[in-house]
Amino acid sequence: QVQLVESGGGLVQAGGSLRLSCAASGSGFSINAMGWYRQAPGKQRELVAVLTSGGSTNYVDSVKGRFTISRDNAKNTVYLQMNSLKPEDTAVYYCNANIRISILLPSKDYWGQGTQVTVSS
Repeated sequence: QVQLVESGGGLVQAGGSLRLSCAASGSGFSINAMGWYRQAPGKQRELVAVLTSGGSTNYVDSVKGRFTISRDNAKNTVYLQMNSLKPEDTAVYYCNANIRISILLPSKDYWGQGTQVTVSS
């Protein structure tokens, strides 16, 4: 069974930095795209950043130039480096990975449990 385990959230002042990590546990699977979503109170979940297996990245406009997504394929881990944080970045951040556990089955999305990021002004 594949699980995504996140870490790295917390409380930081505006202008500060945090680094989120998400590791996929288990064995015998292949990972396609990995990414980060966030959901602020009263708002819909939104895509923050995605990194494909081919190395392509995509970011929501509001984080471009401040956030960087990266991946360690050997560790099945994706990272989100968040710099110059703003109060509007406050949200629960969720890791997402599109994973195939068998060549006989289609790939599907897995989600982490979420980690709170709070940016104080």
